[in-house]
Amino acid sequence: MKKFGYKKGILIGLALYASGALLFIPAASTRIYIFFLGALFIIASGCAFLETAANPYVTILGKSETATTRLNFSQSFNGLGAFLAPILGGQIILSGIEHSKGELTAMSYQQLNQYLQMEADAVKIPYLVIALVVMSVAALIYFTTMPEVPVEEHRKKTGVFKALKHPQLKWGVVAQFFYVGAQVGVTSFFIRFARYTSNTPEKDAAFWLGMAMFGFMAGRFAGTFLTRFIAPQKLLAVYSFICVVLLTVATFVKSELAMWALLAIPFFESIMFPTIFSLAIQEIKEDTEIGSSLVVMAIAGGAVFPLMMGLISDRSNIQMAYIVPLICFFVIAWYGMNGYKPQKISHS
Repeated sequence: MKKFGYKKGILIGLALYASGALLFIPAASTRIYIFFLGALFIIASGCAFLETAANPYVTILGKSETATTRLNFSQSFNGLGAFLAPILGGQIILSGIEHSKGELTAMSYQQLNQYLQMEADAVKIPYLVIALVVMSVAALIYFTTMPEVPVEEHRKKTGVFKALKHPQLKWGVVAQFFYVGAQVGVTSFFIRFARYTSNTPEKDAAFWLGMAMFGFMAGRFAGTFLTRFIAPQKLLAVYSFICVVLLTVATFVKSELAMWALLAIPFFESIMFPTIFSLAIQEIKEDTEIGSSLVVMAIAGGAVFPLMMGLISDRSNIQMAYIVPLICFFVIAWYGMNGYKPQKISHS
């Protein structure tokens, strides 16, 4: 982005995303696990380009004091996708056929192979549609005139270690690491959690997860409104503590109440990614591009904390595993109370 600008960064991200989505078609045909992982890796790389380019671009195009509001508003449409995906995925991809281990063992090789191929083939059309939509968006952006942010000569002399001297950025990277880990963990294990706590079938659980993502979308729009009147860091801290309370219920109460508590969390999670992002890069000036990439790299928390949840689930149960995101939200609350504070530094 330093060399080519934000628009080209967005276009590269969309191209990678579409390429990864198209690779799901041969992956489904071969049913090779590493092929699926490769396709997901390319999609994730595209997302990383998009987050690193689009987020700071939105914060820069306007007054700094309203940057968080703009970013929350733009990411509200991310919430729309998060709302639709579980519902559409549940209806199109999940067959609703849930065989027990005994039933699978009793199948002949041909029957088992036919069943597994049917399940794998279900992803082909959805990911083809995703790729076509993404390519259409890329075409629209390519032919749209967008203002470019000039890169001054001194911005080329920044580096990772200089950027991390900004305390708001350093702790913002930490907060984002814990947040994405918590967010991924809360939703990724939900269908198993719903089955364990209230014996909810997978299709019903997918539907309710979609409703929770509607809350996520609504929370983004509500957050856009609230950050005009409430300091973003205060709202971040309050929402984090609410998530702590909800996760306490979800972790220690085994009934439908636990499931409903978990379903309420996405509404309060909604403002966290864009708010942490904008607080982390506030007032870092020449380090904005480097800082943005560091905050986006912090999404690696989504690879770490769910793994911890899986280990706890294996040794105990999936409900107790939710103590991991509970702890994560304490870290985010601290950032909203203290860690966000900017401090002027010298690059000499």
